Amino acid sequence: MRVDGVDSANAGAFPPLKPPAFQIIVLGSGGGPNEDNVTGLLVRSTATNWAKGSVLAVDAGTHLAAVIKIFQDHLPEAVPAAPSDFTVSTSNRTVRPRASSGAAQGSRSLRHATSELNNNGGSTPSQQVDGASAQCLTTGPFADLEVPFESVKANAAYFMRNLISTYLITHPHLDHISGFAINTASFQHTSRPKRIAALPSTIDAIKTHIFNDVIWPNMSDEDGGVGFVSYMRLVEGGNIQFGDGESRGYIEVCDGLAVKCWSVSHGQCMRKHRGHGSGSGNTHEAFNEAASRRASQHAISPIGTQAGQGYADIMRPVESSAFFLRDDHTGNEVLIFGDVEPDSVSLSPRNEQIWSDAASKITHGLLTGILIECSYDNSQSDETLFGHLAPRHLIAELKVLAEKVKTLHRASTPTAVETPLPQRKRKRLSNGLKIHEEMETRTGRRGRTPSQTGRKTRRSTVSPATPASLVGEDFPAKDLSFDIPESINETRGGENGVRGAPLEGLQVIVIHVKETLKDGPEPGEVILTQLEQGAREEGLGCSFSISKARTSIWL
Repeated sequence: MRVDGVDSANAGAFPPLKPPAFQIIVLGSGGGPNEDNVTGLLVRSTATNWAKGSVLAVDAGTHLAAVIKIFQDHLPEAVPAAPSDFTVSTSNRTVRPRASSGAAQGSRSLRHATSELNNNGGSTPSQQVDGASAQCLTTGPFADLEVPFESVKANAAYFMRNLISTYLITHPHLDHISGFAINTASFQHTSRPKRIAALPSTIDAIKTHIFNDVIWPNMSDEDGGVGFVSYMRLVEGGNIQFGDGESRGYIEVCDGLAVKCWSVSHGQCMRKHRGHGSGSGNTHEAFNEAASRRASQHAISPIGTQAGQGYADIMRPVESSAFFLRDDHTGNEVLIFGDVEPDSVSLSPRNEQIWSDAASKITHGLLTGILIECSYDNSQSDETLFGHLAPRHLIAELKVLAEKVKTLHRASTPTAVETPLPQRKRKRLSNGLKIHEEMETRTGRRGRTPSQTGRKTRRSTVSPATPASLVGEDFPAKDLSFDIPESINETRGGENGVRGAPLEGLQVIVIHVKETLKDGPEPGEVILTQLEQGAREEGLGCSFSISKARTSIWL
């Protein structure tokens, strides 16, 4: 992973010779209360070469304002765009040359967009529609992007109207949708509606409480709205009617990217509800069942209930989402969470199903990055998390993922065939035992001697198809096979011959850090230190970084 504009020691190394599948642009990295830095991401497949409709917005608490700021910072360094392939080198970045087909596609997209904006009363482009002298950014998150206008704001509008096709919304809280709602006023010059893709409960909330002609005009194409926005209702766990093979269940949300969605819990609504909720599936019933189960375990009444009061009157969980995004060109995936609470304190725990899905992708080398919130440091009590994570909880959640990865490794690693111990001459001891009997006791799991436990004793009989990373160290010359105690596997960080920690190579990028507005170290620095310490103590092997606004993450 590479993070532009972030200390490389914090971000991890960018692997050579392997181009990244995803670029993730962080528009807003915080969780408030500062309104200009709340959650907003842009994601694209790097194979699409900034084609029209190739950028996906994931949440948009901060949106157009951050796009404008990026252009303010980097448009002055733009150069005239060449009509053919090119490479631009700067002190900050080397822009990779595009393939001929990609360059042609980008030029066609630029000419079409320029013509479209002119026909709809847009700003005057710096050059006419041939695109030969259009500007190309050479630095920053939008490097290698060709834009047709001279001014910052005109190019920001071009970017939003033409490159962003879909807004993937995790949940309808204002710090995740406020920028999008306000920015819809500039959608009138687009050639088709923007899509909101989300769980039905999120779309219902936006329809009812935002686009209702009271809080904001109805910008949607439903219920008599103006038609700037269309709704795309996602199916939890993926829609098996779409895709094939590894991509089954994923639905395309923009050029080059497809999504599979899971719901997660984000605390509980403090207002009691009677009857069923509008969320996906049987969320309300599941919450009641979980509350009842926990209440019976602790011999207390479920929250929101009294004697003779039914569970239909219990407080409902706040629903959020987690998205697996799949790159169509490589099959690689990234996992992005909305706001989420730990299963350990939730009355409606739903994270484990996501970790089960993620574990199989990690073992197949498809998932290398997770963007997840960690809003507070460990000084925040469980009672005041408000549906969020602190480092101790994120480490506990990652431990669940690590255990699932180890289980899959155990299931997929061939079991070595034990070779019988060579027969030794039976030599009687004074107590009547035989040496070979003593050896059998000493080589068992419980009776192993320290000298034996310090050696690698699994046979090198792994399948030729087993990746080198799953094979242990060199084995002894003697063809012996002994059981390895769990404690030894843990000290090696491996399981059944797997080298390294279970989450080695996984990048965990923290989003939604809440500002304290106090003197002292930045909250993100404290959170990062606590996460790294927890990961070392648990032997997880993953690396952490704190996202920063207006920087890129490459995965």
